[in-house]
Amino acid sequence: MRVLECLRNEMMAGLERSAGKSKRGVEANNRARLISVARGDEAPDLVVEGAQVFAAFTREWLELDIAVADGRVAGLGRFEGGERVDASGQYLVPGFIDAHVHLESSMVTFDEFARCVLPCGTTTVVADPHEIANVLGVDGILWMLEVCEGLPLEVYVMAPSCVPASAFESPRAPLTVADMERILERDRALGVGEMMNFPGVIAGEPAQLRKLALRGATHVDGHAPGVRGPRLDAYLAAGIQSDHESTTYEEALEKRRKGSWIFLREASNAHNLLDLLPLVLEHGTDLCAFCTDDRDPDDLLREGGINHMCRLAVEHGLAAEDALVLASIGAARAHGLREHGAIAPGYHADFCVLPNLVEFRPSKVFKKGRLVAGDGQALPFPRSAVPGWVRSSMNAAAIRPEELAIRSDGDEVRVLGVIPGQIVTESLAMIPTTEDGFAVADPARDLLKICVIERHRATGRLGKGFVTGFGLKRGAFASTIAHDAHNAVVVGCSDADIVACVERLRGIGGGLVVVADDQVLGELPLPIAGLLSDRPAREVVERLDHLHAIVADLGGKLEAPFMAQSFLALSVIPALKITDRGLVDVERFALVPLQT
Repeated sequence: MRVLECLRNEMMAGLERSAGKSKRGVEANNRARLISVARGDEAPDLVVEGAQVFAAFTREWLELDIAVADGRVAGLGRFEGGERVDASGQYLVPGFIDAHVHLESSMVTFDEFARCVLPCGTTTVVADPHEIANVLGVDGILWMLEVCEGLPLEVYVMAPSCVPASAFESPRAPLTVADMERILERDRALGVGEMMNFPGVIAGEPAQLRKLALRGATHVDGHAPGVRGPRLDAYLAAGIQSDHESTTYEEALEKRRKGSWIFLREASNAHNLLDLLPLVLEHGTDLCAFCTDDRDPDDLLREGGINHMCRLAVEHGLAAEDALVLASIGAARAHGLREHGAIAPGYHADFCVLPNLVEFRPSKVFKKGRLVAGDGQALPFPRSAVPGWVRSSMNAAAIRPEELAIRSDGDEVRVLGVIPGQIVTESLAMIPTTEDGFAVADPARDLLKICVIERHRATGRLGKGFVTGFGLKRGAFASTIAHDAHNAVVVGCSDADIVACVERLRGIGGGLVVVADDQVLGELPLPIAGLLSDRPAREVVERLDHLHAIVADLGGKLEAPFMAQSFLALSVIPALKITDRGLVDVERFALVPLQT
């Protein structure tokens, strides 16, 4: 048996070597043709002519034609033959690269996400799939990689480092070091995803340090909200190379001074771009790139993604050339994507044709030399099949109103304070309203009850507390999008409506729900892992708009209440959060009682 095993291993190694040689041979043949086209000896596949071409390395505009062969840029100059694309009077710029994004936050399937962002000029993304991992484990990430394999959008992934984000959260199953290494064996897996357990890293915990030294990882992304001084030194000394959680100029400047890449973020519920823009205006584009992190589907369709950041930055004084660097070559260099991010010989032929440098709305988008979007629409490509096993993730126990009761002697309680446009919260202390010895929601004071219910293993475990900042006057709203473990999170004015929300989430297999007076007023089913719809993006946006309108009619005052709600369960973002295990003081990194 040992001999047979050795022979089998030798045979498999031979096959792998042969496959590798074959792949290198094909690459060599492609390179030979690319060189021939660059010399002018062979006709290119495609020539884009007449445009002002952006040279990302020097921030110049060049009056040259671009030749493409086998999906790569062959050269810049004048070329004969090939398919011609007239871009006269327009600007040819590199395809946009999103330096850090959670595809799942779009609430649509991965192929539908591509249909949303390709018309906006995004041709490559670096995704951290820890949302799907918290619900479906490593199998969910491998499924995602498989689905994204044939998309016209290039999807790279970072192996999630914190599933769960902390010991205070309850995913379906933790992601182990072995799971992470299994992910890193796959094509398009780059490095270690955002290390959210910054207290563990700073403390030198061996379990966290092992994750920072995985086989096959090229680099490690960071996540260090508010971390400054010696604690930041310790965090960066661990080998972490980037951060996207800075909310102030001073914080971002210190991190950049100490060598960290700064991913300027403009998400649906974390609007940090304008606060951090002086970092680029005063110190240039080095060690900086754009990222969207988490964007709702309505924002993607109406505003865009990275192109929206370009537009916003230019409106507020940034040179268009600098914005384009942050949107392309900056992100490529941050992640070691050496053949992305520029229109240059040998680089992937990913580029956009822009009518102007104000709106940043492409008239045409090319991926590897192939037209993939035009006039605001992605060209058709097949929809991906969704296997049944990813639709069976909702496993929450039923809850009763009496389980939500909070006894009170009238003393102060800790309250989560929502900050509009941010994912950080305040940790407040308030005297609760009481009835018959129980603390209750008081909509007149904007003091609402919040609950997180474990939904992966039907444990019945729930955390309960109070939140202010939503403005709701009656009813309740709930979601199975609750970063990062994605248990069910509910905010409401009455225990009865909170229970009704949970029951409806159980009935539809996860999603978003609004209830008032025990009646379901609206819902958006998300049957894929309780995170994604299987419907087209525009239909999802219509239903999300309807839900936002209902919440507003009930008194809600936030533009994106579900997005704001979803981050209240993230136990690694200051200052106070809530999970199914209770209240989390993030600055102390400890569970704390409701009473102060």
